[in-house]
Parts: sequence; structure tokens; C-alpha cells
Amino acid sequence: MQTINRFFYGPTPEERVRAWQGKLRSESRQLDREMRQLEAATAKARTTVKQLAAKGDVKSARILAKEVVRSNKQKDRLSVSKARLGSIGTQLQQQLAMVKVTGSLQKSTEIMKLSNSLVKLPQISQAMREMSIELTKAGIIEEMLEDTLQMDEDEEIEEEADAEVDKVLFDLTNGKLGLAGSAGTELPTPQDQLEDDEAERVMEEARRQLNGLLSG
Repeated sequence: MQTINRFFYGPTPEERVRAWQGKLRSESRQLDREMRQLEAATAKARTTVKQLAAKGDVKSARILAKEVVRSNKQKDRLSVSKARLGSIGTQLQQQLAMVKVTGSLQKSTEIMKLSNSLVKLPQISQAMREMSIELTKAGIIEEMLEDTLQMDEDEEIEEEADAEVDKVLFDLTNGKLGLAGSAGTELPTPQDQLEDDEAERVMEEARRQLNGLLSG
């Protein structure tokens, strides 16, 4: 009988919720992997910043420190998004309890708000769009309007770069850098210091690795 009902009416509310919760757990694990990769790349970049600072190459250290700032912001976004995935899972669990009373899934503005915010995260955007379509068909959320307002990450970074980068450099170099003045200020270069192509190569490699993760 259950098989016949599924054929005519599709999955039961309980089966739908369990399937959605499984997808949420899968996306949460993906965000965990992203955060681990980002943490490893950031740690490498921080080491390179220290090396550049020790050589007196403030300009290169600041360039890479900005990438560290961007990386920290991205980690915060991923962490918040993981928490939102968990919140949707909790809301769906509450829906299961309501099904026993009402016999059907109920509309939820909270799930709609959380889903709308997660659709904007590139790492899980496609999966959340697909789930949002299913949630809309189930009557839990209304059809979402595309939010065309995009935050300019580079502009945001530039607005707070000096203060943020100074703090990063100050922390990473135990106060040696970060209070040396404006963004373009160079510390005196040691007399015996030569141009270090290897340091430049390492910096660019760290930047490329971080940028690859941040744009992924």
C-alpha cells in the first residue's frame, strides 16, 4: 500500500524531510573540507608573511597579509553558513513534529530566510538552489527572488585594509611590523640584503593558493 501511495503521491513528508536533512549533512561536510583547506593555506601564508617581514620586505608582506585578511573573512562566512545549515536541519526536524499534528508540512519564513542566504554562497549555491525548489514545491517556502545586490569583496577589503593589515602584521611579527606607518611605508632595509627571488616566488605561490580557494 505504501509503495502504491508513493507512486501516486510521491514521498511522504517524513521521507522528504529525511532526504533534505541528508543533503544538509552532505553540504555541511563539504564546508568542513573547505575550511580545513583554507586553514592550511592561510597557515602557509602567515609563515610567508613572517619570512618577508624578517627580510624587511614590508610591501610584499602587506600584499600577502591582505590575502590573509580575505581568507579570515571567508572562513567566517563558511562557519556561519555551516551553522545556518544546521539551523535548517533543526527547523525541518520541528516540521516532522508538526506533521504528526497537522498531517502536512508548514510554511516557514525562517527556513526561507536561511535558504536565501545560503544560495549566495558559491560552494553550496547549486545544491541549495535545488533544495529550495523542492522546499517551494512542498509549500515550506515561497519562490525566492534573485538578489542582484552583490558585495564587492575587493572594495570591502580596501576600505578596512590598512587597519586590518596592520593588525595582522603586528600579530604575526610580534609587533615588528604593523605600526610602521601608512600602507606604503617601508622599514629600513638591512645593508647586506639582496633581492630575494625565492621569497617573491613563495609569496606568489601562497597568493595563488589562497586565491584559488577563495574563488572556488
